[in-house]
Amino acid sequence: MITASGLRKTYGERTAVDGISFALEPGRVTGFLGPNGAGKSTTMRLAMGLDRPSAGQITINGRPYAEHRAPLREVGAVLDAGAWHPGWTGEQQLRILAATHAIPKARVQEVIEMTGLSSVATRRIKSYSLGMTQRLGIAAAMLGDPGVLIFDEPINGLDPEGVRWVRQLVRRLAAQGRTVFISSHLMSEMAQTADHLIVLGQGRIIADQPLGDFIDPAGETRVLVRTEDAQALMTALAGAQITLVCQDAETFEARGIDARSIGRRALEIGVVIHELTPLHSSLEESYLRLTGNYVEHRSGGLL
Repeated sequence: MITASGLRKTYGERTAVDGISFALEPGRVTGFLGPNGAGKSTTMRLAMGLDRPSAGQITINGRPYAEHRAPLREVGAVLDAGAWHPGWTGEQQLRILAATHAIPKARVQEVIEMTGLSSVATRRIKSYSLGMTQRLGIAAAMLGDPGVLIFDEPINGLDPEGVRWVRQLVRRLAAQGRTVFISSHLMSEMAQTADHLIVLGQGRIIADQPLGDFIDPAGETRVLVRTEDAQALMTALAGAQITLVCQDAETFEARGIDARSIGRRALEIGVVIHELTPLHSSLEESYLRLTGNYVEHRSGGLL
């Protein structure tokens, strides 16, 4: 379990994390989202004892990271894919980590096989691709078989097969009762992976809720309608609380009215409907709608 209470971090006059509190439960994947500069990486660094809070605290299984005698057995993390000695082999790096925590050598081979590194384990890390170093980071995180996992952008550099593997791994770890905390800028992957979301904006929590509630918080009704008599039906549906958006001569989107009501009204005026499809907001749409006022640097894609 990861718990933050009044967590705050400042760098000079800049506030990176502004008094946030949350509790991450075992048995679920908590996604961590927010624009660049929102404080996501800083929060994860604070959890791993790489930075000290300016106020408040963040604990793992009831203690700050530094107070755990064998932290690798409590929490595993992937925060920086390049944080390895380039002259060592992947196997050497894992053996050194295992030795510092009295972890059996056999476990090193287990995580090498688990992460698909068997064919490159004896190669120097400087020859690894970004995807290989990501897999090495995950192997290191799993070395102590911890109950808490923290992954910051773990699918960077992975090919589609690797992305799918990480998704399945994360879901499996949560199903085993572990606490999984993961950040990613790929909304499609987060939508398939996370059970719960925490969203930061300018260092503050702006959402902390289940994925389903986040995607459709207001329960907005949207329906795609296709009929040869689109104009007649739109005229019949028009009302103060209803928004109708024409897409083409036979198709429009209706908001503020459900599919059943549309069907009834069409029947009353004798209009034949060819399609009546309820629509749901995507995670990307919900995220952009929520964080629009918190984006510090806009670009053509997600930050």
